[in-house]
Amino acid sequence: MEAQSESPVAQEALDKLCRIYWRPVYSFVRRQGAEADEAEDLTQSFFALLLERRDLNAVRKEKGRLRSYLLTSLKHFLANQRRRARTAKRGKGEGPIPIEALSSVERDEMEPADPRSADLLYERRWAATLMDHVLERLMGEYCTAGNAALFDLLKQLLPNEPGAPSRAEAATRLRMTENALRQALFRFRHRYQTLVREEIAFTVAQPSDIEDELRHFISVLRT
Repeated sequence: MEAQSESPVAQEALDKLCRIYWRPVYSFVRRQGAEADEAEDLTQSFFALLLERRDLNAVRKEKGRLRSYLLTSLKHFLANQRRRARTAKRGKGEGPIPIEALSSVERDEMEPADPRSADLLYERRWAATLMDHVLERLMGEYCTAGNAALFDLLKQLLPNEPGAPSRAEAATRLRMTENALRQALFRFRHRYQTLVREEIAFTVAQPSDIEDELRHFISVLRT
């Protein structure tokens, strides 16, 4: 809703929206068969059109979920692009997302080598990007409090983190008792869950949609 007006706050909200959803959208376009350069242009054009129209009130038509709204809008956009069969690429000049900031590794990771469907790949990128954003926020909180080392180890103790140390080893590294580490991990997970809920809440139109979207987020991570 903040992104609907012309205020600086609206521009900041739109910028955040684009940065969070750029990778899922780009991945979907690549999975449709577009080459990397073409996918970048199409992604830029899609967000440029979204920013120009400012029609985010339409999110409510997609059960109030920004994730679903963007995917539906993207499919319509790509269909229009194919019908028009334009030879000149759109999205030149200054775009809403600094594509050059993406490393070559990040671009390689978004290549369409995944055998899963484009829709599922979009969902996976959405969930992974949201999770990364939450961890960035959490890291900022811990670093501000002077607990960067604690954050690094607690992050490794989250489920499915490869090469995670044992709790005993982590406690030794941090010069903490295992009981103290257990309490720190509990607080870490609780704060992580709170931030996930906050991020989800930003992308739904009604508070009643939060729980369903949370369940969907968890299910996507498990696929």
